[in-house]
Amino acid sequence: MRKRHRVMLAVIGGLAAGITQSQAQTPPRASIRGTVASVAGNVVQVTTRQGVVAVDLSAATKFGDVTYAKMTDIKPGSFVGSAAVPQPDGTLKALEVHVFAPDLRGTGEGSRAWQGDGRTGTMTNGTVGDLVVTNGRTMTVTYHGGQKKIVVPPDVPIVFVDAGSAADLKPGEHIHAVGQKGADGVLSALRVLIGRDGVVPPM
Repeated sequence: MRKRHRVMLAVIGGLAAGITQSQAQTPPRASIRGTVASVAGNVVQVTTRQGVVAVDLSAATKFGDVTYAKMTDIKPGSFVGSAAVPQPDGTLKALEVHVFAPDLRGTGEGSRAWQGDGRTGTMTNGTVGDLVVTNGRTMTVTYHGGQKKIVVPPDVPIVFVDAGSAADLKPGEHIHAVGQKGADGVLSALRVLIGRDGVVPPM
């Protein structure tokens, strides 16, 4: 009985070690921004500041088309996403706002830490509740488990995000791709935002 017990412990320990090793080997999330240079099958060549990067697409890749929006497109009940930085009064100052199409309601819902362009803040996706119109907009964004008050200055980029597809990828369009980057430098895309009509996807 003791021998069997020791064998079971060894098996469980081996499985745990294997899971830990597998998790450790999972590459971290990465993102790239740039302009589509070419599209060939499931591979998109993207010109970035650092050079040309290959982006692999798969059946799991999600696409979003990004077009310009206006401050007045933010309304109570809108589902939005915003990268923002904290202010002394406890509110957040938006750096950009995505207004999602109704079919995309719930995308990335929640609030999490965010870093970009040397700044640290939060990325919050949720439903707009209270909305105060002053010099811009001050909106209360509610998500499962909490809410944030976000101030949207008049000069902040605001875009509309609708469902897209790989067929929307054209040379010359600006994209923001998020995924896992392999040792060969190729990004396996989980999500791709495609700027339409010259739009550069913010954040």
